[in-house]
Amino acid sequence: MAFLIDSDILIYSLKGDARVAANFLKHETEPKYISVISYGELLFGAYHSQKTEKNLAIVYKLRSLFRLLEVDQAVIEIFSKLKAQNRKTGQIVDDMDLLIAATALCNNLTLVSNNEKHFKGIPGLSLKNWHTA
Repeated sequence: MAFLIDSDILIYSLKGDARVAANFLKHETEPKYISVISYGELLFGAYHSQKTEKNLAIVYKLRSLFRLLEVDQAVIEIFSKLKAQNRKTGQIVDDMDLLIAATALCNNLTLVSNNEKHFKGIPGLSLKNWHTA
């Protein structure tokens, strides 16, 4: 199994969350990736923080530990289909979350996120929460 790690799980890890750390250890040999969208969210958090330089260094370190997955044509096609389906059903999901989900679906990855309510209604998406498991 391979995982797409959402920004919230990375933040829990940085804060020393024991459950998240245990899950990283449990899955240490399995491939893990981050979306360029999550990377952007982490960069925004660093730039918006009181300790910009320190937090940017942490984000850049995280970036070096995980392969970054870009939003490409295949991801955009899945995103567009998901967004259209959601509009028809009235289930509105933030575009950034849909792009993250589309990245996971496109690359056949299990999304690891604590934001289950954002992702649980997305058809075909494999979702794990390392913060509660």
